[in-house]
Amino acid sequence: MTAAQPSHERRPIQRYLEHSRSGPTALRIVLGTQLRKLREASGVSTKVAAETIRGSHAKISRLELGRVGFKERDVADLLTLYGITDPDERADFLALARQATAPGWWHQYSDVLAPWFETHLGLEESASVIRTYQNQYVPGLLQTEEYARAVTQLGNPRASEQEIERRVRLRIARQEILHQSDPPRLWVVLDEAVLRRPIGGPGVMRAQLRRLIEMTQLPHITLQIAPFSLGGVAAAGGPVTILRFQEPDLPDVVYLEQLTSALYLDKRDDVDNYLSVMDRLSAEAERPVATLPFLVNMLDELDARQG
Repeated sequence: MTAAQPSHERRPIQRYLEHSRSGPTALRIVLGTQLRKLREASGVSTKVAAETIRGSHAKISRLELGRVGFKERDVADLLTLYGITDPDERADFLALARQATAPGWWHQYSDVLAPWFETHLGLEESASVIRTYQNQYVPGLLQTEEYARAVTQLGNPRASEQEIERRVRLRIARQEILHQSDPPRLWVVLDEAVLRRPIGGPGVMRAQLRRLIEMTQLPHITLQIAPFSLGGVAAAGGPVTILRFQEPDLPDVVYLEQLTSALYLDKRDDVDNYLSVMDRLSAEAERPVATLPFLVNMLDELDARQG
């Protein structure tokens, strides 16, 4: 891509500025990818690019991977270096840089938010499809407040009551993406063990089952149960989440959460392996039409035991 190309052929940024679902995390990745493409097309080395913005090779790498925010001055200097002189195109890039550095809605919870999880929230709000397998807990996007509180207390035994409540509020706020005008498609495969584990006690589980029944009525949510009768399942190693995006510059991302950290995988081979696992899980689990009677039966069992 050079300055000699027609302006209308090299203004790929506009669609991202207009996309309602693109949050700052996704936009950082998009902007970094576009800047990398411009650098490579202009034949500029990372060393020269780094010197231009008074930084290091590592800084250019982090910028192009979308792992850090952008200063408008740096973006402007790089555009000049790469031969981008069209005023409208430069304005698009600078507008994208401003949006990419805007604080996300979760910024208000920074006192209880781990940096590694912040990335997940940013990707989650921009995803068009979220596929997840869970074998420990109901996924956060589908938890009731009481269930979320019980899970949070288990995972943070030394936290104060105030901190627990802040974490619960954050989890409930995440769920707003499922109720917006253009929600992502959520496809969940849930191990039966999750539903049998009495998190918070019978009352909490009863309310949680009712919530799952309610959410499965929404057209953009698919819930499958992997029953005990399956024996081992394809993803027995642990929970897996795969996020897919409408933006062509955003690759699918595999999210693997650990106790105090997380892995984000976006290399094609890694993603393909996990997509294969997820496809096998979906094929092995009960069909979605069986989910409602399964949940209703479990709810009846709980009621009978309490009766």
